[in-house]
Amino acid sequence: MTAPSVPYIRQTAGPGAAKAARRRTSAAGNRPGWVTYTLIAAVILVAVLPLYYTFLLASSTSSEVAQNPIPSPIPGGQLVDNLIRIFESDIDLMKAAWNSLAVSAATAVAVVFFSTLAGFAFAKLRFRGRAALLAFVVATLAVPTQLGVVPLYIVMRELGLVGNLWAVILPGIVTAFGVFWMTQYLTAALPYELIEAARIDGASTFRTFWSIALPAVRPAAAMLGLFTFIGAWTNYFWPAIVLGPQNPTLPVALQLLQTGFFKDIPLIMTGVLISIVPLLVLFFILGKQLVAGVMQGAVKG
Repeated sequence: MTAPSVPYIRQTAGPGAAKAARRRTSAAGNRPGWVTYTLIAAVILVAVLPLYYTFLLASSTSSEVAQNPIPSPIPGGQLVDNLIRIFESDIDLMKAAWNSLAVSAATAVAVVFFSTLAGFAFAKLRFRGRAALLAFVVATLAVPTQLGVVPLYIVMRELGLVGNLWAVILPGIVTAFGVFWMTQYLTAALPYELIEAARIDGASTFRTFWSIALPAVRPAAAMLGLFTFIGAWTNYFWPAIVLGPQNPTLPVALQLLQTGFFKDIPLIMTGVLISIVPLLVLFFILGKQLVAGVMQGAVKG
């Protein structure tokens, strides 16, 4: 039997009982209090403060930063001048930004596709050694990336890809975390009944994957693609080795801004600000999909 509504209580027992029922309903809704909002505001402040500090340094001059490393909380007026200095420098920042965009987008799409393909096989197909192979894939997460740099560079040199963007894209087209994440998500989100129905209709395994599995993992794919894009966009170690200064990505180009004995802090911070803005735009565009992917990936059943 359902509880009577507040208007019904007002009609039968009067406004006092209705007000008490409304308070009980609000309390049952577990509405957050001022402590929760204070903690959220503190977390947001801690997260935004480094970005704002970068903006303050980027809008200052070198002499101002030398005199006062902690600038005034009010931004200066040198941001446009610093932007002009960067784009007029010897570093082709637009080419570096395009390289980063191409590498990040290609890597994100490839990781989502191949990780979902492998996750579908591990989650919904039955074959010998499935559990052991999945455990081996997950175990590779414990292997540091630096251990494979030398043989990977030799392979890329033999393929003639040193200095080419494909040398950065190909090693990252699938990740162990992506396979594990998609396996867990497909196990919970894709029922066997849909796969059996597709087989009865005559669909092949790949058609089942393309028409049923891929649409089912859209929230998880958005989250995986977003984090893969960010990881590829901010990756410095491998691109600096295999690409060099002739065909750099954006992090490598920003490193070139601080060569020499004198470090122009405002110029470097302006470059950092340029590299952060596309990520912020991406977060605003895919924020809802990110939250949906995290929440749905945590639900089992």
